[in-house]
Amino acid sequence: MKKNDDLHGNAPDQSEIALVLIDVINDLDFEGGEQLLQNALPAARNIARLKQRAYQAGVPVIYVNDNFGRWRSDFKRIVAHCLRDDVRGRPIAELLSPDRDDYFVLKPKHSGFYSTTLDLLLERLGAHTLVLTGIAGNSCVLFTANDAYMRDYKLVIPADCTASINPAANENALLQMQEVLKADLRQSTEIEFTMPAAKTAGLQATQT
Repeated sequence: MKKNDDLHGNAPDQSEIALVLIDVINDLDFEGGEQLLQNALPAARNIARLKQRAYQAGVPVIYVNDNFGRWRSDFKRIVAHCLRDDVRGRPIAELLSPDRDDYFVLKPKHSGFYSTTLDLLLERLGAHTLVLTGIAGNSCVLFTANDAYMRDYKLVIPADCTASINPAANENALLQMQEVLKADLRQSTEIEFTMPAAKTAGLQATQT
């Protein structure tokens, strides 16, 4: 049967690659949050620059964010809380505040795929390669990468765009994703998104 061509079955963008920001809108109100803030701020700055390059190439940006166990929460309220209230994670939220054309998916557990609409969104976008960024590298990024790999997505996980409470644990998670999930760990500065909006978007390295 032919799929529905109406708006309910389609995303306005078409791209072979998508940039995914995991749990970056976060008040960090938990044990170890202060250390995670310190480790994640440099990664957030790198993500912000990568996001800007994705925009310029017409690559869709998807926020995959925890609902923090609040089943009445919505993404706009989470953003407002992290931007307006005096919370620990505010500096990261200010750097990575979502824009009007960004996509978002709320998740109840560690993986961005578990009981969410992420699979369907990526299908409608036509995405086959995911650039995964965010926090924590040894938890939600790792779990999302595992589920993406099992769904046959190609993974690019820039090593300078993830952070965890424990830097050694973050490094171990990155190595695990590289060895087991075949993830490309190139630095964010080595990523170039190619082809303009409304076309399929590619990815290439800028390594010399």
